Amino acid sequence: MTRDTRHVPVLLGAVLDILDPRRGHTVVDCTLGLGGHAAAILQRIEPTGRLIGIDFDPANIAIAREKLASIGGKLALHHGNFAALPTILAQAGLEQVDAILADLGVASPQIDDPARGFSYRQPGPLDMRMDPTRGRPASALINQLPQRELESALLELGDETDAPRIAELIVHRRKIRPIATTQELTAIVCQARDFTLQRAAGAKLHPAARTFQALRILVNRELANLDRLLAVVPKCLRPGGTAAIISFHSGEDRRVKAAFRDGLRGGIYAQISPDPTLADEAEQKLNPRSRSAKLRWARVG
Repeated sequence: MTRDTRHVPVLLGAVLDILDPRRGHTVVDCTLGLGGHAAAILQRIEPTGRLIGIDFDPANIAIAREKLASIGGKLALHHGNFAALPTILAQAGLEQVDAILADLGVASPQIDDPARGFSYRQPGPLDMRMDPTRGRPASALINQLPQRELESALLELGDETDAPRIAELIVHRRKIRPIATTQELTAIVCQARDFTLQRAAGAKLHPAARTFQALRILVNRELANLDRLLAVVPKCLRPGGTAAIISFHSGEDRRVKAAFRDGLRGGIYAQISPDPTLADEAEQKLNPRSRSAKLRWARVG
């Protein structure tokens, strides 16, 4: 399947203002995606600067490589987990860089590709792995996790207030036959929340959205990886270097806020953002995905 490569990088202007990439800088984009942020950064730092891009998804890397190659400059792209940032830098012969960016959202083509299993609006296998070459798909987890753990995941990772009923119905249905597709899970969630599929399709927030979000985070160990990234970022920044992280839900934002606050109190950071930067009305209209984005930054002394 040919992937739709249209992509609008979230909060791009704010990212460039905060990181202030300049000619000769070395910058890490921990979530390369389709290269939207990376392209703008590379244009600022080339020809003597260096961009290191990391992504879970090998398909993203292939698309971004083609886009970035036309810009020029020094470029190194890595298929891997940003939690291993120090190792990736060591492979590049580096210990520290001038700036680090992480956009924790999922690229639109990943969500829109039914074969990836992220979408509650399109039929497909219940997969949700950002890196399809490793780990267990969502179908394996949802058919094996105890009801209490399912309920906890839906509540903590998806802010799903109907978690008890959804988890109960999932366990009931999987006893009849394993849940294998996105449409099967969507139908279960809609029934648990007293939505018809027709009514769900017209809802402002689809009733299955939070369940799918929670499973995606669980499948990809997103919060554990974020915790590791937040722990190693200060050691990977040169004096005066800046980290910027864009989050899209409360669980991520709480972790970023706490890590930066504790780093400031402990003298690890010299300065942090007092409040998150949000998309303005114009950006939200152009890119609805930006409505839930929060950008926080921290700078070492």
